[in-house]
Amino acid sequence: MSDTQFDQKAWLARIGYAGSLAPTLETLNQLVFAHSHSIPYETLDIMLGHPPKLDVPALQQKMIASRRGGYCFEQNMLFRAGLRSLGYRITSLQGRVVRGLEIDAPRPAIHMLLVVDLPEGTYLADVGFGNLAPTCALMLVPQIEQETPHEVMRFIDVGGELTLQARLKHGWQHIYRVIPYPRYDGEYEITNWYTATHPDTPYQGNIIVAKPGPNRSRITMYNARVTVRHADGRAEKRWLATEREFRDVLRGEFGLNMSDQQIDECVAVMKAKGTGDAPHPFFA
Repeated sequence: MSDTQFDQKAWLARIGYAGSLAPTLETLNQLVFAHSHSIPYETLDIMLGHPPKLDVPALQQKMIASRRGGYCFEQNMLFRAGLRSLGYRITSLQGRVVRGLEIDAPRPAIHMLLVVDLPEGTYLADVGFGNLAPTCALMLVPQIEQETPHEVMRFIDVGGELTLQARLKHGWQHIYRVIPYPRYDGEYEITNWYTATHPDTPYQGNIIVAKPGPNRSRITMYNARVTVRHADGRAEKRWLATEREFRDVLRGEFGLNMSDQQIDECVAVMKAKGTGDAPHPFFA
């Protein structure tokens, strides 16, 4: 999965970034913010029977040229190529998702994330978690509350794995445990194939889309339900009823370049195979 074919200029244009390209912490924070606000988390190709491809040309074609989004492997693979093109030193890791579960749940490693080595220390960068992906880099050290452009976050140690938590309306909510060992890209290929093709994963039959919004808000879509969660914890929810409403939200609010046929097919799959209004715990 060589990064040599990476088009840095096209990526920066896609995320609307025109700031410094020096590989500093300040630049990293701005890039995380810009990327996460411009390229939504979404898994709709899986519903259409197209498991994601993780090579750099395919990622650029989908998320840059075709103006689509992606899930963790796609997002963080693309972001990693972008950071490397700027001279950052990256270590690729995996995480155990425990969102909506017990913090020490025996979870498999199905999430990709990045660690960036900087003069200030070691920082986590993750633009691929969706609803609660940090919108800036985070110091990978325990027991320090860290301000982000959205939620306050922290890490706590759970059996040698630092667990990312976000402070929400009802207190600290855990997100995933970071496994502190470098991963080969082949391991992401295996996990990507599993999550994209196994019939029991939530991506097969459910419309799942998320992105950060203005004023520290977040907007998420789970099947027909669209939720805007504000910085004070208020959640505004509405339910979509017609194909036209699905098209307007996916293309308008999330900025996804999808045809009527693609969106209508996703809605049809959702009606046939989705879990309705009862979300998977990862997307609570």
